[in-house]
Amino acid sequence: MTDADVRLVDMTLRDGMHAVDHQFTPAEMADVAAALDAAEMDVVEVSHGDGMGGSSINYGFSAATTEEYLDAVVPELTDTELSVLLLPGIGTVEELDMAIDRGADICRIATHVTEADISEDHFEKVKDRGLEANGLLMLSHMAEPERILKEAKLMEEYGADAVYLMDSAGALLPNDVRDRIRPLVDELSIDVGFHAHNNLGLGIGNTLAALEEGAVTTDGCLRGLGAGSGNAQIEVLVGVLEKAGYDINPDFFGVMDAAEDVLVPMIDDDEMPELDNDSLMLGYAGVYSSFLRHTRRAGEKYDIDPREILVELGEMEVVGGQEDLITDVASRLAEEKESGAAAEAASDDD
Repeated sequence: MTDADVRLVDMTLRDGMHAVDHQFTPAEMADVAAALDAAEMDVVEVSHGDGMGGSSINYGFSAATTEEYLDAVVPELTDTELSVLLLPGIGTVEELDMAIDRGADICRIATHVTEADISEDHFEKVKDRGLEANGLLMLSHMAEPERILKEAKLMEEYGADAVYLMDSAGALLPNDVRDRIRPLVDELSIDVGFHAHNNLGLGIGNTLAALEEGAVTTDGCLRGLGAGSGNAQIEVLVGVLEKAGYDINPDFFGVMDAAEDVLVPMIDDDEMPELDNDSLMLGYAGVYSSFLRHTRRAGEKYDIDPREILVELGEMEVVGGQEDLITDVASRLAEEKESGAAAEAASDDD
């Protein structure tokens, strides 16, 4: 790990891929990685936005293969560690072996917050190959603290070196974060981490809440790049942690320069994260960003406000892979709207 109080993991070259439709080139990744290494970032994560194996018709094709990305990034890293992401059901053993052979130091294994039991074989494989293995519990707003602790203990049992609480939809409030992080810190014998999204404007605040409860590792992206309205903005996070008195490794000015001088020239204005109404609704409803585009289409087709559809989907606690429910919800809301209008017209006639 690190002797510092907090280990910082930069996700620009993984979660940030969502913002650019997974179109970073290997050369661009190399430039960002070199700047982050010069700024003494603890860890850099490199993968398709949905992890190794994510480049597909389902999740969007990336500009290059994982192999090409890793081959470009590894020569640029000296003291900075390299992480890759694997989602059971998307990434494969072959891809994991490839990443290890190309120099990965850490593999982060992510499951839905109530499905840690599908990760046992993956942890075993990572540990057998001698890598650090971190477990990620995604969409953590969908489970109560007691259930999250149960799932985290499973990952610890499987060999995880750390377990991260992921606010994948940016739906948690600071007290929600505290209530979920505290039991993990109290009950686990491994490190606890936190991954924020900014859909409610709370990426930095929620990260501070997690650290104050005892989390010791956390994520962010340059300029806050990432799904939805993005992740915690890591150059802001570095400055805030310094002001708060935390001992951290990354150099504040260096991370600022990596964002301003290296990343920004690569990014179109419409790719920069923005806390707009769409992102706000995703956080408010607790729905992952992959639902947004389909919800807009369904709203237009059925003449229903997409915000109403998102609220309904949030109450149903939908997860990735259930996008087919959007049409069902939109159709039902349209029928209810039509029935309501007919009843109102009948009442007026009376």
